[in-house]
Amino acid sequence: MSLHGRRVLVTGAGGFIGSHLVERLVERGAVTRALVHYNALGTWAWLDHSPVRSAIEVVAGDIYDRDSLRRAMDKVEVVFHLAALIAIPYSYHAPASYIRTNVEGTLNVLQTAHEAGVARVVHTSTSEVYGTARYTPIDEAHPLQGQSPYAASKIGADKIAEAFHLSFGLPIVTVRPFNTFGPRQSSRAVIPAIITQCLAGGAVRLGSLHPTRDLNYVANTVEGFLLAATHPTAVGQTINLGSGREISIGDLAQLIARLTGQPLTITTEAQRIRPQHSEVDRLLADPTLARSLLGWEPTVSLEEGLQHTIEWMQAHLERYRPHDYVL
Repeated sequence: MSLHGRRVLVTGAGGFIGSHLVERLVERGAVTRALVHYNALGTWAWLDHSPVRSAIEVVAGDIYDRDSLRRAMDKVEVVFHLAALIAIPYSYHAPASYIRTNVEGTLNVLQTAHEAGVARVVHTSTSEVYGTARYTPIDEAHPLQGQSPYAASKIGADKIAEAFHLSFGLPIVTVRPFNTFGPRQSSRAVIPAIITQCLAGGAVRLGSLHPTRDLNYVANTVEGFLLAATHPTAVGQTINLGSGREISIGDLAQLIARLTGQPLTITTEAQRIRPQHSEVDRLLADPTLARSLLGWEPTVSLEEGLQHTIEWMQAHLERYRPHDYVL
């Protein structure tokens, strides 16, 4: 199935991954509609600055509102559902918001897609649903564990997606990205936090340094979304999108410091440390299914992706507050 000429909707289109996905869809010739979260300023988040701004239809709304979704899905064939609350630390402060947006919002998206008769829904999960690895590499059969309210809300969303496929035959593919990074990511994520602090100078303030992550450049993740939307046998599957390589936060900071050419002094801050049993200590993907089913392979390495990201953040450092802890 080609996306050229097909009508597609991206929820969460103004966000980090969503905006990159929108741009790639336009490049692929899809008739692209972008659902962004309504705000009184009328801004479209990262799409305000996108080179494809004039080539997309933007709809402002809220996935918590079914009327917004009905308008957004009118005559749409493929839905990429990325809209979510994603910051783990903030989920400790406002767990009910995560249930409303990630669970009930996903329910609204799926119900509306079912009513609209869309040809495919690509639902976005997260590696956080696995919790700390019980075995590695982590395949799609790994047990799920909600070690934060965010993770629990995404497990709920994943299970609702599963239920809509099994109960109603809704054609759904769940993609489970491991830690995606790249230009436009907010400093609530560890890589922008390290990069912007290195570029600004002074000590780099972090939380725990021992956890390991499987990091994947955003262009790799976006390609996985596109393949999940087009491959004929992907429906009903949950598919990891990870590199199969892990690195500790401490080693990651050392690598970024080398790439930025900055000396590195790390200061541990208590406010950046997750509660003891909530910290996910190890994530390492098994990307075998993505490779065998979709033919997906990461084409941008960690080092190359970090270099792209550093260069972009250096050019846009005014958009960040390097010395503030962002929830």
